[in-house]
Amino acid sequence: MSVLRKALAFVKRDVTEESSYKLAFLLHISGIFFQIFAFFFLSKLIGKGTVPSLKPYGGDYFSFVLVGIAFAGYHLAALSGFASSIREAQVKGTLEAVLLTQTGIRTIVLCSSLYRFIWTSLTIVVYLLIGAILFGVMIGGANLLGALLVLVLTIASSSGLGIISASFVMVFKRGDPLAFAFSGASFLLGGVYYPIAVLPHGLQRVSYFLPLRHSLEGMRLSLLKGAPMKVIIPNLIALVGFTVILVPIGLMCFQYAVKRAKMDGSLTHY
Repeated sequence: MSVLRKALAFVKRDVTEESSYKLAFLLHISGIFFQIFAFFFLSKLIGKGTVPSLKPYGGDYFSFVLVGIAFAGYHLAALSGFASSIREAQVKGTLEAVLLTQTGIRTIVLCSSLYRFIWTSLTIVVYLLIGAILFGVMIGGANLLGALLVLVLTIASSSGLGIISASFVMVFKRGDPLAFAFSGASFLLGGVYYPIAVLPHGLQRVSYFLPLRHSLEGMRLSLLKGAPMKVIIPNLIALVGFTVILVPIGLMCFQYAVKRAKMDGSLTHY
């Protein structure tokens, strides 16, 4: 229960802070509308059923890209959320105070980005509702259990990279170029805006090493095609593998980063 109370405290803190910026909230929602409309008109240019590489996902480019840009948000939230939270705590001078409490390092790391994931979830609901109500995107026959499993593993696998990024910020007091490069590679090769099948064969092989590729493929098959579990099992196995490898590495890196910052006396430096 103490962990739950601490998690709620982190969320309450972030909600209180974010709610003071109402204009930013309105601008974010407006941006979602503009982005969806832009891709809807682009889909009109492409046409439905004209791109063979879209057939495994139903053949409709707008539905394909809507799921891509919506659920890639989880990847971004995990990749940048931990580092942003740590950097913000450094600047505000609250990081050292939190680390001196009885709260474990793992709890601090994992709870610091809970609000970002909650906000991303609400954003995805907005994306899907707009797509379904205004543009007729059909997800009624979706495999919701499969989609949920993909979602959980997406957050877990991407969080490992995010914690590594936070470790970099802890030590060097600035943004992590590795996370920036990985995010760019994921959006280029992960199939957010176009099917991976259109990439050269060499780049298609590289994309297998990106969690986002498996996340979006499993999510699209589950939501747009209602694919049974046996079809998305390869995606789930890949995401489990990324999680098992990246999360422990991330936590060890962050623990080392905190230890080094304490030894250097640089926890309060930014």
